Amino acid sequence: MQTTELQSIFNTFNSKRIAIIGDVMIDSYLWGKADRISPEAPVPVVSVTKRESRMGGAANVAINIKSLGATPIMLAIIGDDEKGREFLHLMGNLDIDSTGILVDANRKTTVKHRIIASTQHLLRVDDELSTPLNQEQEQAFAKHCISVLSANRPDAIVFEDYDKGNLTPFIIEALVAFALENGIPTLVDPKKRNFDFYKHVTLFKPNFKELVEGIKIEGLPKDNPNAIFEAANNLRNKLQATYVLVTLSEHGVLITNGDSYFHMPAQKNEISDVSGAGDTVISVVSLALSCGLAMDKMATIANIAGGLVCEKPGVVPVDKEQLLRESINYFNGK
Repeated sequence: MQTTELQSIFNTFNSKRIAIIGDVMIDSYLWGKADRISPEAPVPVVSVTKRESRMGGAANVAINIKSLGATPIMLAIIGDDEKGREFLHLMGNLDIDSTGILVDANRKTTVKHRIIASTQHLLRVDDELSTPLNQEQEQAFAKHCISVLSANRPDAIVFEDYDKGNLTPFIIEALVAFALENGIPTLVDPKKRNFDFYKHVTLFKPNFKELVEGIKIEGLPKDNPNAIFEAANNLRNKLQATYVLVTLSEHGVLITNGDSYFHMPAQKNEISDVSGAGDTVISVVSLALSCGLAMDKMATIANIAGGLVCEKPGVVPVDKEQLLRESINYFNGK
């Protein structure tokens, strides 16, 4: 791809609206120094130097979408609690519209606490309620989502499933049907519980472990693109999806449309933290797909983006200008 073509595509991102439906949460960080071992147990003692809260889970996709210049439409249910109010405050700070957020007194806002010493991720503590929505809740949420989507007409819909209960078979079926009726592409970042319910979506993005578990295959070699293509195509046929994109961590990404596949090896990055890399990949792919890019171009730019965020500690969005520079360098062989 020529530099001018890439620049045009990245400029087009600015006009796109991407809906994200799924499980939102707060990513809470304790940063500090660890230079001694506790006398109470063989664990490091972290002297806290900084505390920070960020929007996480499906909301990290919204942040990535915004960082890429597009408009995110966030749809989720949070608890009527202190952390829920903090989440709404964080949305306001980033100027992300909260119209799509439902507050439910019977839900709990998920918080992931991470303890980091220098750049070393030492521990994560999850405070959550991950039971699926009950019938009343899911009907109310589906109605709410369709109302917001009808009013805002997104260029793509991303299902960001963290297995925390916001996405149920009923919700998935209702919103995929809405998307099909309205010609809106759908993309899925799945988890195990709902794996088989994402039928007729445009792009399904499991990681290698999810692919293996989803099609119940043992001994699949992670470094054999032909074998992964066959497995991914079996999944594509099972779900009747247009594309399956498999993230392979140190082996890059592979995408197939059934007739052929494209495999891009991982780039040589200094890995600091893989947290949130999948969110970045699906964010970039959703925008690339809405711009009409071919599957190899979608996968390439998304793979570059995933590598860039892995260079930084914690869950961080991709930098649009850096991604553009790296993409130009890659396609021009630099």
